[in-house]
Amino acid sequence: MDEKPLMKIKQVEDQFTEKIADNMRTFGVSTTVGRVLGIIYMNRKPMTLDELSEATGMSKTRMSQVMREMLDLNIAEKVFEKGVRKDLYNVEQDYYQTFISLFTSNWQKVINKNKLFEKKLSGELSEALQSGDIDEETEQKINALLEETKEWLNYYQWISNLVEFFDSGEIFKHVPKP
Repeated sequence: MDEKPLMKIKQVEDQFTEKIADNMRTFGVSTTVGRVLGIIYMNRKPMTLDELSEATGMSKTRMSQVMREMLDLNIAEKVFEKGVRKDLYNVEQDYYQTFISLFTSNWQKVINKNKLFEKKLSGELSEALQSGDIDEETEQKINALLEETKEWLNYYQWISNLVEFFDSGEIFKHVPKP
């Protein structure tokens, strides 16, 4: 095959990879993670850390850190291939599912962190109420803050429901894929 079409294909794949990296920044994900996602996506098959290091010019240690981040974001997975001794990593080939994974993994972290915060805050406020040596104005302020923490918790429950709406695929009944 003539080298020109192969070079053109590689050039277009590189442009796709850079566009994916740029789009990831919109989701609050580093362009490095986006670039690695794009490289694996364009490769259309799982890759090893060595292959990814070579493709990106990054060290294997850095590539390992990036892959851990991608696994944590639920946008990559470690896969097994018979006869291959090194770890292989793959990414979702469905753009919609990648979006959902990014959206839900980031929000799930926020939900969990804020539920813990609310529990701690409610505990401290309840403890202050039960101490008994507070005036009426302070009691009203504490009760107002307790009410605010309930609203806070309701808000994060709503976000949790939204995350489930995406995770379950229910979103596609209301906003269908083209």
